[in-house]
Amino acid sequence: MKIVITGARGLLGSVLCRELGSEVIGLSREQLDITSAEAVRRTLDEIRPDALINAAAATQVDQAEDEPRMHRIINSDAVANLADACAALNCRLVHVSTDYVFGGDVDRTQPYREEDEPEPQGTYGRMKRAGERHAARCTEHLIVRTCGLYGRVGRWGKTPNFVERILRLATRGGRIRVVDDQHCTPSYATHVARAIGHLVQQRASGIFHVVNTGETTWFDFAQTILRLAGVKAQIDPISTEDYGARARRPSYSVLDTSKYHATGGPPMPTWQEALEEYFASRESR
Repeated sequence: MKIVITGARGLLGSVLCRELGSEVIGLSREQLDITSAEAVRRTLDEIRPDALINAAAATQVDQAEDEPRMHRIINSDAVANLADACAALNCRLVHVSTDYVFGGDVDRTQPYREEDEPEPQGTYGRMKRAGERHAARCTEHLIVRTCGLYGRVGRWGKTPNFVERILRLATRGGRIRVVDDQHCTPSYATHVARAIGHLVQQRASGIFHVVNTGETTWFDFAQTILRLAGVKAQIDPISTEDYGARARRPSYSVLDTSKYHATGGPPMPTWQEALEEYFASRESR
């Protein structure tokens, strides 16, 4: 199966290229501008892939409030370009989305299932939800929602993620302030990539939630990061209100993975097990 991966220099894109084998053609932003409908049509017509995995995205949540047009172009309009080109070639479109399409239910305590109605709270979530709608126009489509990705990228360098950011802050000294009232499940990109590969091979369609299992807050996650790294630092829990971010975040965006696990794919370990695996891989390098 010939698979094109857009956003190949990003965190998930680079891991997908590494995990999915020799049939993969990874395209960076410099190699394919997905915001150009003509460039997308021309490139896919030349390659003629069986599937395209769109791992390209603008992911800076606060920036989306200041630059909504840019986020609309990348997270929504560009997906429409991919959907149109894939539909014309009978190519399966796999679009990576986010837990931030949820968050309207402030009293929520049960993980969101795929059939639950999205209710994004900020520009980033709204644009990602719009991208999902565009992807769904392609007859052969798969939408994978995930959360809080961390991991290592390929030969191009580092992509910022929460784990490395906490470790970097710890080395600088001083107090680290992390929100303790947002519940979610940060996920190891390697596990997510393997799950996506399974779903593609199974020709799964529709929406699937793919995250590590269990739930935590960003504060508890940060504490676990420092413990596993053997780093001592002063870390304080704060509220979302105290943090004062420009964009609204979901207070609860844990995703239910029952539908994915019913396909018999590689199990998604708990977030604690996943973080331990990441550190083992990190130390081996």
